[in-house]
Amino acid sequence: MKKQRSSAAVNSKLIRRPIQRLFPLFLLPTFVAFCIGFLWPFIHGIYLSFCKFTITSNAKWVGLDNYVKAIKDPGFMHAFWYTALVAVTSLVIINLLAFAVAYALTRGIKGSNLFRGVFFMPNLIGGIVLGYIWSTIFAGVFSRYGTSIVLDSGLGYWGLMIVLSWQQIGYMMIIYIAGLQSVPEDMLEAAQIDGANGWHTLWHITIPTVMPSITICTFLSLTNGFKLFDQNLVLTGGQPFAFQPDGTVIRTTEMLALNIYNTFYLNSKSRGVGQAKAVLFFVLVAAIALIQLRATKSKEVQQ
Repeated sequence: MKKQRSSAAVNSKLIRRPIQRLFPLFLLPTFVAFCIGFLWPFIHGIYLSFCKFTITSNAKWVGLDNYVKAIKDPGFMHAFWYTALVAVTSLVIINLLAFAVAYALTRGIKGSNLFRGVFFMPNLIGGIVLGYIWSTIFAGVFSRYGTSIVLDSGLGYWGLMIVLSWQQIGYMMIIYIAGLQSVPEDMLEAAQIDGANGWHTLWHITIPTVMPSITICTFLSLTNGFKLFDQNLVLTGGQPFAFQPDGTVIRTTEMLALNIYNTFYLNSKSRGVGQAKAVLFFVLVAAIALIQLRATKSKEVQQ
């Protein structure tokens, strides 16, 4: 018996050795695709942010001039603060509603599986299609009151909130359900025996235990809020416009991604500035995401 086990172990080692030697060969296609599809465009994009160009073949080095123009652009700064407002508000709304729905669906109510599917379904719809659907709905509702979502910046803001929340709540709900189902039953029973009511159990046991799920959901909702583009493009297009005393025009509901898109494509002479804005946008989103991850990660409970 021992001889059979030892021979089986030897055979498995002999099989693994060729596979381990060929591992770099199997990894090579993925690595090449990553370099071609992501790494090289990213590095080349950073280089172009320091250049003035209309097409990449005629790029002319201008140093930090594009970054100075980007920072001094009032439209870009307005888009930054507007995006921050949308991201923070959607972060709170999405996570509160997603956690509430997930908590309700894990209480053993009838038809919970059906409700999970219904809440998750909007996440399967593309952003462009979703934007057109809600744009039609808003147009039909607000036309009765003689206004439109593209004529009132307040309506545009809350329209984006509704669309963003409606799309993402179902996805975050699934993550929260997985976290809630992992809460140990013995901890809940011990809390009940000790006389803890539902609120104390939720606040002192359930929420600390599902902090990994909260970390993931806050990260996703925050970054998705900052990266929002397609719904913003279809729903409002940045409208309405606000005319400044110096003659500049600001799109009041324009978010950062849409501002970068308009800068790059609406004026071929400002593509270097648009590229610089894109680099600043990447650094901003990465920094915010890392800070958020570190802040929520420190509150996780080790089980």
